[in-house]
Order: sequence, then structure tokens, then C-alpha cells
Amino acid sequence: MSEPSSTSFDSQQEKVLDSIRPTKIILPIIIGLAVIYFLVKSQLNLEELHNISWSSRAFLWLLVAVVVYFGRHLLYSYRLRILSEGDFSWVKTIELVTILEFASAVSPTNFGGSAVAFFLLIQENISAARATAIVIYTIIADTLFFVFSFPIIYLLLGRNFFLPPEELSTGWGGMGITLIIVWFVMTAYGLLLLYGLFAQPKHIKRFLMWVSKWPFLKKSKHRIEKAAEDIEVSSLHIRNMSWTFHTKLFIATLIAWILRFFTVTAILLALNPEMAQSLYDHVILLGRGESLYAITAYSPTPGGSGVAEVIFGQFYSEYISPGIAVIAALLWRVITYYPYLILGVIIIPNWIRKIINRRRLNSLEHDS
Repeated sequence: MSEPSSTSFDSQQEKVLDSIRPTKIILPIIIGLAVIYFLVKSQLNLEELHNISWSSRAFLWLLVAVVVYFGRHLLYSYRLRILSEGDFSWVKTIELVTILEFASAVSPTNFGGSAVAFFLLIQENISAARATAIVIYTIIADTLFFVFSFPIIYLLLGRNFFLPPEELSTGWGGMGITLIIVWFVMTAYGLLLLYGLFAQPKHIKRFLMWVSKWPFLKKSKHRIEKAAEDIEVSSLHIRNMSWTFHTKLFIATLIAWILRFFTVTAILLALNPEMAQSLYDHVILLGRGESLYAITAYSPTPGGSGVAEVIFGQFYSEYISPGIAVIAALLWRVITYYPYLILGVIIIPNWIRKIINRRRLNSLEHDS
């Protein structure tokens, strides 16, 4: 039996809901496991596997990897609490961030994430203008981290921050060129959003109004015009926030991204206790983590599934052998990727049920 019209979602919302259906986990799991099976069969060295010391020290570093990644989740939740100005509880922000991570895990990363975030916030009774501000500011904060950190690390380490020297002996290579293109794309839309939110929202509004008139965007005309109006309203709200607000948000973003990449470092230390641990090495590992993420962020597969596992060993070949890199890649995905697939299946149906029940209750109150 279908839900009453007052509690149902419109066609656009249904499209967003479809992108986070629990059944979406099937494809990334199949791709990821198939690639891992291929890598294990072709690269895993059983002698090296026997040499791994599964001591208390190894399990301690794996525990550190789990705790660090959970800390990153909490920081994202804290950032959402800051942006919602305390309207969301810790439990609610943890729930919403989990759903967003699930959305990234089951769809080509960086595609559709903003739509899902906007949809989630609207369902939680956040106004369209505030939802737009939260989504845009989140994109700006994440993008600025990459836009500024890449050149800084490059100035410190040269091309070695991206791949081992032997991988770059003949130039940047295909992945290097991909990374450069991704950085320019990030810089372009990051600065555009920053300009639109903090400097001249009217210019962005006019631009979007012009875009909404394009013939092939006829079906989206109303939504684009609404977004243009929201940007102007949300800009005024964000610009009136205190410096403490902005500082806390960017510090949370910075630490969250560093923790994300340190998760790999902890896994490598678990499998290779003799790995170099100088500050120089840690900065290299940070740069490698950023590069790996940036490349897989534009992968056509769900959540970079398959692509991430295949190229993982190339990025960290100085610190772990090819045979053990397969195990490291699997542990990395088990800690940072697959849990969100499982949690999404558990949390999303319950979240949708709560939203529908809330709509039904609101409809009954309105009718009475």
C-alpha cells in the first residue's frame, strides 16, 4: 500500500532516495571483492605473509587505525553541529554523517553527494537557505584543504609526495596528470563557491539565473532558480557568523582529513614494524593519502571500489612490499569503507521510517 500523498516524497526526492537505497551496496561489494580476489591470486606472497608478526604491537596499530578513523567521523559530526548552530544533537549528526558516507560509498564519489546532503537536511526541518549554506560551506572547507595543502606539500617534498621516484622517472605519468587536472577542477569550483558565498553572491545568483534559461535544463529551471535565491540568503547568514565559528569549522576539517590519511599510516606500521617513521616520512604518507583520495574521488566506480585497491600498492611501495600491500589495501577498505555499507543498511531504513512517520503526524495535526 502506498503512503498518503502528504507523506510521500516528490519525484526529485525519490531520485535522491534511490541513490541511497540499501540494495546499492551489492555493486561496490562485488567490484571490491573481485579486485581483492584478483590481487590476492596474482600478487600475494605467502612467504611474506608468514613473515608478518601478528603481535600485540600489530593489533595495537590496527586498533589505532580504527580509533583514528572513528575520530574523523566524530569531527565531521562536530562540524555539522557547528554548521547547524547546535540544532542537531551529537546522535543526529553522527547518524546523518553515516548516511552521507554511505551515499559516497555506493555512488561515484563527488557525484550526487551534495544533493544527498541537501535532501537530508531538508528532511530534518532545516530551511532551504540554511541547508544550502551548510552544503556549500562544507564543500568550500573540504576543497580549500586540498587546494592549499597540495602546493605546500609539493614545495616541501617535490613530486615524491605523489608517487615513489621510480614511478615518476619519466615524468608525472597518467595518474600524475589526473591529479593535476583534479587539483585545477577543485580550485576552480572551490574559488567560485568561495567568491559566491563571501564576496559577491549577486553575481553567482545572476549566473545561475542565466544558466536556468538554457534549453536542456528546462526541467531543472525551478530548482536552479531556487538555489540562486538561497545562495544570496545563505551568504548573508554565513558572513554574519563570528570568527570563532569559522575557525572551529576549519580546524575540525583540517584534523578530520589528517586523521583520514593517518589511518593508512597506522595500518602500514601494523604490517611493517621496521617502516621509517621520521617526520619526513609522515608528510610523504600524508601527501600519498591525499593523492590517492583525489584520484579515486573521480573514479566511475561506486566509492572508487576496485580502483582504490588496485593502485594502493603503487602509492606506498616504499613502505610495504607488493605482496603485503594486498593485505594492507584490504584492511584499509575494511576499516574505512565496508563499515559504512553495513551501517547504511541498518540506519537508512530506520531514518526513512522516522521521516515518513513525522510527515504523517504533521499531516494529521494539520487536518485536525
